[in-house]
Amino acid sequence: MRVQHLIHTVGIVLMVFSAALLGATVVAWGYGEGDALPFLVTTLVTAAVGYVAFKLTRLERSLSIREGYAVVSLTWLVVGVVGAIPYLLSGVISDPMAAVFESVSGFTTTGATVFAEIESLPKGVLFWRSLTQWLGGMGIILLGIAILPFLGVGGMHLFRAEVPGPTPERLTPRIAQTAKRLWYVYGSLTAALILLLLAGGMGWFDAINHAFTTMPTGGFSPKNDSIAAFDSAFIQYTLILFMYLAGVNFVLHFRAMTGEFKGYGDSAEWRFFTGILAVATVVVSLSIWSWGGYVGNSAERVFRDALFQVVSLATTTGYATANYNLWPLGAQLILVGLMFMGGMAGSTGGGIKAMRIYIIFRQGLSELKRSIHPRAVVVTRLGRKPLHEPVLLNILGFVLLFFAIFAGGVLMLAFLGHDLETAIGASVATIANIGPGIGQVGAVDNYGWMDPWSHTLLILLMIVGRLEIFTVLLLLHPGLWRR
Repeated sequence: MRVQHLIHTVGIVLMVFSAALLGATVVAWGYGEGDALPFLVTTLVTAAVGYVAFKLTRLERSLSIREGYAVVSLTWLVVGVVGAIPYLLSGVISDPMAAVFESVSGFTTTGATVFAEIESLPKGVLFWRSLTQWLGGMGIILLGIAILPFLGVGGMHLFRAEVPGPTPERLTPRIAQTAKRLWYVYGSLTAALILLLLAGGMGWFDAINHAFTTMPTGGFSPKNDSIAAFDSAFIQYTLILFMYLAGVNFVLHFRAMTGEFKGYGDSAEWRFFTGILAVATVVVSLSIWSWGGYVGNSAERVFRDALFQVVSLATTTGYATANYNLWPLGAQLILVGLMFMGGMAGSTGGGIKAMRIYIIFRQGLSELKRSIHPRAVVVTRLGRKPLHEPVLLNILGFVLLFFAIFAGGVLMLAFLGHDLETAIGASVATIANIGPGIGQVGAVDNYGWMDPWSHTLLILLMIVGRLEIFTVLLLLHPGLWRR
């Protein structure tokens, strides 16, 4: 492990990151609400530190696999801390750990917030919260690969560590070109959503902010009541569509943009993911309709609220149009299950990923067949592709680690004095990068009341979940640091 390589690469990312801070500075200056100077100071300091780190070190050759994983983890920690500085300098957050929590929640697209009163925040701060999620959605490292091809072949190791999902898929032989195309899809969908929200009656500021937090499945909103503040069927159905698109593998979107629409139907994971959402929506709709809490509302409103929450939580966006903590227990359990699943591999969603759930289900069926026909050769397939044992073991290991870390988070939160429902809700909401959970961190609640130790634990869970567990846990392995 060559430490200077880590410092050099993180320096490059910090210089790119300072450009994002400059954008927030311009917005803050334009609205003139007193938060422009904190952003300007953070921009200059970040650019200076990044430049010094870049100039004082050099990349002798491309990054190794071990260095790629270390760089990704280190970068997310660094930008999480740097992103917290504007919150502290502007005075909107006084506790440093709470500021880091808000920043990491943004970059990991978790959407958990410490703010109880959001609409009173300066516009620059609100824009910064949204921008952190938009950058984190496709990945800060992936952005660096797209615009800094001189990282060389080592960029593939960053790509493998950064892109969520069991098997990152290239669109082109060159990884930099793949990153650029994914960013093209991401940017195009964001622009389309902004235009549709404007057509639905949103103002420019709200439209841009909600588009910046929908496509990364982040869920930060400049409104206290989230999407419930917009009592518009058009806006809510539009967001449902784009949350769904954000939860689908972006490779399929790119191929659709080139005219290859059959890629959706040919994907076993897409059929599984879409089918789960459809069934869950029907069951939740029937559950809350029979519950009686929607007296006086139309069947369409019941269906819309059910569909919105199902898609929002399954894609780990975390927007809300209703307080699902008040819904029947059966409906809540379905929503919690969807939190664990998350979106498709290659999407901006968090969670275990639909592909892993599907493969585990298929492997279970294969084991049943083997029990019935012991001599038969039974092969587990993803669509038409056979899955080899190393892939199956990787997926099994990931799922076991995911639930082990989740359970550990619940246990530690309980030791810190939180009730069981809140501990479960906060643990799954952070490791799956959802934001709102259940209990005292439900759809209409926040994390601002928690103590610094709880914030620290949840920060770690957010980063571990965003980087798909293995990337972070590898840092604890002694072999990663040996020369």
